[in-house]
Amino acid sequence: MQNTIKTAVSFSGVGLHSGQPARVTIRPAGPDCGIVFRRTDCALGQNDIPALWDHVLQSPLCTRLVNRHGVEISTVEHVMAAMVGCGIHNAQVEVAGPEVPIMDGSASVFVRGILSKGIRPSHAPVKAIRIRKPVDVRRGDAMARLVPHETLLIEFSIDFEDAAIGSQKKTLNMSNGSFVRELATSRTFCRQADVDAMLANGLAQGGNPGVNAVVFDGDRVICPGGLRHSDEPVRHKMLDALGDLGLAGLPILGHYQGDRAGHALTNDLLRALFADPEAFEVMECDAETAARLPGAGVHPREIPEVA
Repeated sequence: MQNTIKTAVSFSGVGLHSGQPARVTIRPAGPDCGIVFRRTDCALGQNDIPALWDHVLQSPLCTRLVNRHGVEISTVEHVMAAMVGCGIHNAQVEVAGPEVPIMDGSASVFVRGILSKGIRPSHAPVKAIRIRKPVDVRRGDAMARLVPHETLLIEFSIDFEDAAIGSQKKTLNMSNGSFVRELATSRTFCRQADVDAMLANGLAQGGNPGVNAVVFDGDRVICPGGLRHSDEPVRHKMLDALGDLGLAGLPILGHYQGDRAGHALTNDLLRALFADPEAFEVMECDAETAARLPGAGVHPREIPEVA
């Protein structure tokens, strides 16, 4: 059945790029509502922003949504990953400002909050998007692809000049709560040169190595306490991909392959998918299929402890 959160949960922090205080509250929503962001600091009737692929205003640094009134909300990928990974299909996400708080740079704080409140099923059956044939998009040496598969399988590879990152590759089945156990605690990361460029352009004002981001500089990891996983960067890329795929509006049954892909390329992939009606079908899930969806059967005890 379609799920929502049992009771509201709130999170307070700072915006990664604005550096300003930010607060978000996830509230229950009825069947077939989907995920909708609501800017509480904007005029009523103009402040709802559906969490859908065709509302993305592409940006290389985060996922940003915009509605027909021009109201925007930025950095939605981590809270979206948490909701997809916890099996939340319907929710109203209230944000007091233009950016979701970055928290610790991962999705773990959102996951803990959601699971602490509990998940409430409805009487409406959950639907999923089943990939029927391969779809792929490219930008330079970056690629993203969806191919048929019975579950949501995420495969990602990255390659950075910085020796502390280097080449990393990982594949993970999103069934059986694996997102919560394997990906949710992985933090956003960047190179020192990128940090310098962002700061020069008035961005990343809320970034803080070791608090909400991991910074790499050549063979150095600038993060007190070190990494949470030896391959934390590729795990975080997979976390981002799950959140961005959540903007399909329904769970996906397919194999996502990302090679040096980012937020914009994953959005390109969803646009290419929905432009080809033969590439997918929307199906009502029986119990067996629903049990293979991300978040099915997840339990708070599965969340890893982090420093």
